[in-house]
Amino acid sequence: MRVSLIQLAVDAAESPDERRERAAGLVRAESGSDLVVLPEMWTTGAFACADFLPGEAESPTDGPTARLMSAAARDAGVWLHAGSIIEQAGDEGLFNTSLLFTPGGELARTYRKIHLFGFDQGEAVLMSAGREVVTAELPETVIGLATCYDLRFPELFRALVDAGAETLVIPAGWPAARRAHWTLLARARAVEDQAYVLAVGTAGTNGGVEQAGHSIVVDPWGEVLAEAGAGEEILRLDLDMDRVARTRKEFPALRNRVLGLGSL
Repeated sequence: MRVSLIQLAVDAAESPDERRERAAGLVRAESGSDLVVLPEMWTTGAFACADFLPGEAESPTDGPTARLMSAAARDAGVWLHAGSIIEQAGDEGLFNTSLLFTPGGELARTYRKIHLFGFDQGEAVLMSAGREVVTAELPETVIGLATCYDLRFPELFRALVDAGAETLVIPAGWPAARRAHWTLLARARAVEDQAYVLAVGTAGTNGGVEQAGHSIVVDPWGEVLAEAGAGEEILRLDLDMDRVARTRKEFPALRNRVLGLGSL
């Protein structure tokens, strides 16, 4: 499976509308890939979302981001994980919601971020938390969806594996100050779940916070196959999807799970 991870620069020098158009062009240029992934909240910036609310909240089905990303996926003929948007969900409030489009441009899945970052500020108080574990079956693999701060909570990823996930896709807006955690946790999730990890961050600075960049692809044995630098960059590589099954067969640690399975 050929994947493209678009580490998009997000800062105030470019408007959300301009960035949407530019991102759509970058997706279209990846027409040779099977799966293209964008970062978390790249329209507003994960740390600048409060500056845009509520005007930047949008519909996951017919909002400006959804319309452009649907068209870009269709034009490129790729599965597109379009990162996440601020979803306006009526009486339910606002969600940090990821969008997955088919090569035909149909919205296949949405995932509302479960673990909200900020403690007593930011998205933790501005948005509502999702409740659903979400996977999607692609022709080459089953992907499990998670977002940024979710990476710190291994129980979510075990739930995704239990639901059949073989590839874990994690768009993020991770701060540069904690970049070492980003790399460490991405590798840990790959090793403990014996799955590919595709973790895609933003570059630039938003909300006064320098972004980590360093998008990363990790194989089921924990080997880093590709890692970006700090600036805007696209990672492109071919993945051997049979490696997941081989790793789980050759080192069947998942079979030895005890806790979380209902009894000791």
